[in-house]
Amino acid sequence: MCTYATFTTPLEGSAKGPNGTWFRVTDAAVYYDHPVHALAEHTLNIDVTAPANGPSARVALELTAAAARELVAAIQQALDAAPAELTACGPR
Repeated sequence: MCTYATFTTPLEGSAKGPNGTWFRVTDAAVYYDHPVHALAEHTLNIDVTAPANGPSARVALELTAAAARELVAAIQQALDAAPAELTACGPR
């Protein structure tokens, strides 16, 4: 069963994409659905994109639910461990 629930958010950052090229990312889509490549029936899929640069400016993740929850926890730990003055900064 598919949820068809997709959540999008704007981003500010960079990603390393095809051919090891870095590019600025501006958007993310997150949804729980059938994966394209991962060996699981359903995965949390995260597409980080730069739509202005065309369809190849994309990095995709397909994570099991357990792996996605572990990633969320690790992200929270990393942010909590960083000094507040560093995480409050905007772009360079």
